[in-house]
Amino acid sequence: MQPTNHLDIEAIDSLAEAIKKFNGGLVLVSHDFRLIDQVADQIWICEGGKVTVWKDDIRAYKKMLAKKMGLGGVPGNK
Repeated sequence: MQPTNHLDIEAIDSLAEAIKKFNGGLVLVSHDFRLIDQVADQIWICEGGKVTVWKDDIRAYKKMLAKKMGLGGVPGNK
């Protein structure tokens, strides 16, 4: 289940704060770039039957995806 499907921005931010305060390990699987941007120390890309570590932040990954799909000029892709 996607943890942010029914959350508003304030709730997502609160979830991010709780995750950051958590002292244990966590694997987060999400499509919510806002949450990922706030909490991810490492981003793993699962694609083509392989898992690789993304060497940049989630914003750079989002830009790469937009470029790959020919959406480089879409509003919101900063």
